Amino acid sequence: MSGFILAIDQGTTSSRAIVFDGGMKAIATGQKEFPQHYPDSGWVEHDPEDIWKSVVSTVRSALRKAKIGAGDVAALGITNQRETIVVWEKETGKPIHNAIVWQDRRTAPLCEKLKKKGLEALFSRKTGLLLDPYFSGTKLAWILDHVKGARRRAEKGEILAGTIDSFLIWRLTGGAVHATDATNASRTLLYNIKTSEWDEELLKLLDVPRAMLPEVRDSADDYGATVSRLFGQAIPIRGVAGDQQAAVIGQACFEPGMLKATYGTGCFAVLNTGEALVRSKNRLLTTIAYRLNGKTTYALEGSIFVAGAAVQWLRDGLKVIGKAAHSGELADKADPNQHLYLVPAFVGLGAPYWDADARGAIFGLTRNSGPAEFARATLESVAYQTHDLLAAMRRDWKDGAEKTVLRVDGGMVASDWTMQCVADMLDAPVDRPTVLETTALGAAWLAGSHTGVWPDAREFSESWSLDRRFLPKMEAVERRSKLKGWRDAVRRTLSRQDA
Repeated sequence: MSGFILAIDQGTTSSRAIVFDGGMKAIATGQKEFPQHYPDSGWVEHDPEDIWKSVVSTVRSALRKAKIGAGDVAALGITNQRETIVVWEKETGKPIHNAIVWQDRRTAPLCEKLKKKGLEALFSRKTGLLLDPYFSGTKLAWILDHVKGARRRAEKGEILAGTIDSFLIWRLTGGAVHATDATNASRTLLYNIKTSEWDEELLKLLDVPRAMLPEVRDSADDYGATVSRLFGQAIPIRGVAGDQQAAVIGQACFEPGMLKATYGTGCFAVLNTGEALVRSKNRLLTTIAYRLNGKTTYALEGSIFVAGAAVQWLRDGLKVIGKAAHSGELADKADPNQHLYLVPAFVGLGAPYWDADARGAIFGLTRNSGPAEFARATLESVAYQTHDLLAAMRRDWKDGAEKTVLRVDGGMVASDWTMQCVADMLDAPVDRPTVLETTALGAAWLAGSHTGVWPDAREFSESWSLDRRFLPKMEAVERRSKLKGWRDAVRRTLSRQDA
């Protein structure tokens, strides 16, 4: 059997398809951006048809660039933006509304209503999540309540719902398979991560019919095959994981205590806790890292909503840099005697604060503050937020997270300045791997290992290679002073001053 594996990486702003050879090396990539829609303040939507077209286009492009046909591909793996939700017609596959994206905040009032009823503890105990608009359950409830006839059609079994992976699987298989994996299910506010099933009590609270939802399978499992008319021949679909969990796998973080952070639009740090379902007391998320052979591996996760997006703001909003890659060079020129703090709460603050109403602010401005100081404050904000996540993880799981090394990936990790700053703030090593396509690699490994053409977890772990280790250089006194200033800036930014 051929060792070629195809990975679909369906992200927030673009879709990519990557062909990996038998040596687990990426040999061809197709990528296509698609439009973002902002119909109201704090609302973010995607047209599912745009996503679908971009996926089909990039798969065809990647196969063409690799000079192989669909028949040469042993299996396909899918990774996706996790909390974005789609509702579509069972008969036609046509969406009944735009996809509501994970960044969307429209369901904040519903979340507050549920909190006031004292229900957050119930949701957290069963799902490991908090009541926040970030997660897809309240988005699904909004569609059912606001699209004419949707609830009636849902109760009659005429429409289906799922995260992006489910929508793609449905389309790729020609409607033969309605399924998701445990990692994506664990981000919906509807899935009980302890019993591994959709939770009837939570479904009732959000008034979501069970029949709409997909079957939940292992992350490496049989998800059917693509219909042959799409790519010339059928391709078996054998791996599915949400993007952050796929990165955990791609970084070979298979052992408890291993930690990865992906720096993209936001930053997502995930700590493998093994079989231990660690309940956070510091407003982190307890989630599923992956499920293989029916065995669930858990994780603690901290989600930062704005990381790379802040650098995009520097470039596109303030126009102080021409390219994102120039941010580190500019930050290095900043006046060391100025102490600017940017709290990038453009869409609220994620973990460990979870303040949907907080908005961005910058503190410490002087008459001499300029582009270099803004650049430094922007990159430092990423390091400060990462520190907050790791500090919370250490408080929640002292034995497992105390001496961890952070493995990093995502677009921002190409910046040596930023990674050194993260190491300094964490007072811990930061490892950047040779292979940065860790999210797609994780999805590919799930498919390849399940098909038997790629190695098992142990051998895959041994193939992980280091590009550079960043060791902390900052003196403890300076670190404490910087973190004190950051905490004060965050306190001033929170919408709840008692938080």
